[in-house]
Amino acid sequence: MDFESVLEKCGSFGRYQFVLLALYGYTNILSSFHYFSQTIISFTPPHTCMPAVPHDVYAYQNNSSSGRCNYIQWDPVLLMNEEFKCESWQFERESGYESITTELEWVCDDAYKLAVGQSFFFVGSVLGTIFFGYLADRIGRLKACMLTTLTGAFGDFITSFVHSLPFFSAGRFIAGLSTDTQYILMYILVFEYLSPKRRTLGLNIVLAVFYCVGLMVSPWLAIWVGSWRNYLWAASLPALGVLCYPCLLFESAEWLLTKRQYERAAQCLRRIAKFNGRQVEENVFDDFITYYSKKMNEQQKTTSDTFMGMLRTPRLRKFTIILFIKSMIITVAFDILSRNMEGLGTSPFKLFSFTSITYLPAGLTIILFQNFIGRKGMACASLFVGAVITALTGFLVASFDPSEHSLLLALMVGLGRYGGVVAYDAEAQYAAEIIPTSVRGRGMSNIHVVGYAFGFFSSYIIFLGTFYKPLPSIFISLLMFIGAGLCLALPETVKKKLPQTLADGENFGKGENWYYFPCFGQRRKPTEETVVSVASIEKTCKTYIKENL
Repeated sequence: MDFESVLEKCGSFGRYQFVLLALYGYTNILSSFHYFSQTIISFTPPHTCMPAVPHDVYAYQNNSSSGRCNYIQWDPVLLMNEEFKCESWQFERESGYESITTELEWVCDDAYKLAVGQSFFFVGSVLGTIFFGYLADRIGRLKACMLTTLTGAFGDFITSFVHSLPFFSAGRFIAGLSTDTQYILMYILVFEYLSPKRRTLGLNIVLAVFYCVGLMVSPWLAIWVGSWRNYLWAASLPALGVLCYPCLLFESAEWLLTKRQYERAAQCLRRIAKFNGRQVEENVFDDFITYYSKKMNEQQKTTSDTFMGMLRTPRLRKFTIILFIKSMIITVAFDILSRNMEGLGTSPFKLFSFTSITYLPAGLTIILFQNFIGRKGMACASLFVGAVITALTGFLVASFDPSEHSLLLALMVGLGRYGGVVAYDAEAQYAAEIIPTSVRGRGMSNIHVVGYAFGFFSSYIIFLGTFYKPLPSIFISLLMFIGAGLCLALPETVKKKLPQTLADGENFGKGENWYYFPCFGQRRKPTEETVVSVASIEKTCKTYIKENL
């Protein structure tokens, strides 16, 4: 008797699953607080130069678009104005909120310090994805989930005590270690213990709702606590709640099976049955243990495919390189569109909070339209539309006074974030379907890590705004246009049998025109070669999750 059959008897959508979904939502709130803490702590309000000598001085308000970081003082001897660098600043703090830039005065000549420090967050995310992914396979999903969450919270907590760039960089590096694995490991537990019919609710709606709530609340939490140091404490301390997870959740039974711990896997299912109020005969668990003992003893590797094999044949090599570049572009665009909130005529706290609601319609857009227009159509359209909106936003920032057109700019920022979220969420599924099953886990891990590695440059791209405010928008729009064009060189995957081996991947999509989209193509009767069953999709997802972590 296999795992799904036993889980159905023990309850695949009962009290235990409701607790699991609730904690999954809690983890997503922690994750949203954690990832965007780098945005909340670094808001830079309008500031005015405070010269050393207050008399006979023209103090200019610093404007990032004009780069005024000096003050002009009248020299009565030379009878002329002399220009000096500012030594201190007066900040127009939002509701009295003290950010790291206002406290340490990291503006103008010191503005690079914020970009350098924040970039180490992405260095940590690359190494953390690799390390905690490995750890999850060694000690289990639940323990690794707790450790990665506590590590990220510890990084945020120690960052709150720093006063210099080296220590700030070290704190952001430690915080970045848990960027991805913090919620992915909870995702796996939900996926494995939830009824297949309810997985869309558990893995999409709950994610969108709770992550969105966390993002919308975080700016107001920052204003309420008053400073970036207090915010990091408030964002990190709730992570201690994961220490209660072992009292409420059970280890991944499927992971235990891969480690040949059949009795422990059966014990997890017994406890779930008890939690859900189900009576399950003991012989069911005996059959379960016997089934997997025999299966694992007979199981042998049937393929010698490796990820490097994707670079040895021309078509797969092209697909792999494109997927790498797309991951880089989308990761950077998503991060910058979510963080570049200043100088737009609206409070960055309000702008960040209100535009975070775009996570809900973005998730619904993918659910409703991705199967209709296809994976390629969704990936290409989201990047192209996002690029147009981002470029237009940059043009508006350069042409209009933000104080007079704040509502228009806020709307454009919201639309830009919407496009970025759609592109980010759609990219993962598209890549997983193009990569052959035999190397899907390793391929997705490598593509994911490369994307986060390129995210290292997002802080520096945002820093370009100190020279000319629209520069980050212009740069990102160009990258997104490139990404949209690259999507056209990839094959469509919707309603097709997905490649299983590298040989299948090399032949996948042959003869398909670059401009082919399912919504414009001719309808034809599905055949055995083009229909992908629900069972095969679920099997593919499980294979990817196991291999990836």
